[in-house]
Amino acid sequence: MLRVATRVAAEDFEQQARPMDRGMEWAKQAAIVIAASLFVALCARVAVPIPGTPVPLTLQNFGVLTVGLLLGSRRGFAALTLYLVEGASGLPVFSPAILGSGIAHLTGATGGFLMAYPLVAFVAGYIYEQKSEHSSRRFAWAALSAVAAELALFAGGLSWLAVLTHSVSLAIRYGLYWFVFAEVIKVLMAAAVAARWHQQTSSRF
Repeated sequence: MLRVATRVAAEDFEQQARPMDRGMEWAKQAAIVIAASLFVALCARVAVPIPGTPVPLTLQNFGVLTVGLLLGSRRGFAALTLYLVEGASGLPVFSPAILGSGIAHLTGATGGFLMAYPLVAFVAGYIYEQKSEHSSRRFAWAALSAVAAELALFAGGLSWLAVLTHSVSLAIRYGLYWFVFAEVIKVLMAAAVAARWHQQTSSRF
């Protein structure tokens, strides 16, 4: 009888603890997503206006790629969706190098890039998730994932610029030529951070 009572008590305790554990896990994941959105906002503060184009050079893209590679497709998508909601509501999370605030950023010259951010993080995270956990080429796979995400980013950004300028050539001149070298650096930096992070976390288990 004592054994039965002990087992029943243990089962009751586990059933009571499960909702608490789920709540703690939800709170933890929410905090991670919020922190990731703020990290991208912090990267956006590093911005350099470029003469001849309305699109500034910022660290935002690095932040987006890093979030996608570190958090994965779903949490990366959630973090960047939250980031856009924060910016649209008027919080100062977008680049200060662009005039206007809130919705004005999303409808301005950089709107296509901003609106693509959730997809960019999703693509980077999704492709990187397909790697082998024991792969010796984490950096190369992270870089490949980031390049694919960059293609999605510039597809959105240049398409919106083409709509605004009514010219594909102007869109390419404003949104691509100035940024190719910098984007290569951002891809390599994000890939290095992700590879290092996943290598360290996988070695702990």
